[in-house]
Amino acid sequence: MASKTAKTAQEILMEDFQTLVSDTERLLEHTATLAGDQADELRSQIHESLVRARETLQLTEDSLRERGKAAVTATEDYVQANPWQSVGIAAGVGFLIGLLATRR
Repeated sequence: MASKTAKTAQEILMEDFQTLVSDTERLLEHTATLAGDQADELRSQIHESLVRARETLQLTEDSLRERGKAAVTATEDYVQANPWQSVGIAAGVGFLIGLLATRR
């Protein structure tokens, strides 16, 4: 459940960032009709920023996937090694959530 939520949040973040990059690319294409040295310099800077953003996005995506997999694996290992403690922790968390939910 937690891994699904984390995965969904990661996917939403990645989609939003990719949308931002594609919108910036479209803006860059629309400014192609502008003339002058300043416009060329601006387009060059935007293009370089997009390249860096894509590289950062890929590195972040890879890092998040690896950390997510490691967290899921560690959790599964802990639950398999300590089933009764895991049940107790889950019951305690459920009890606290129930208390907080009834206060509203």
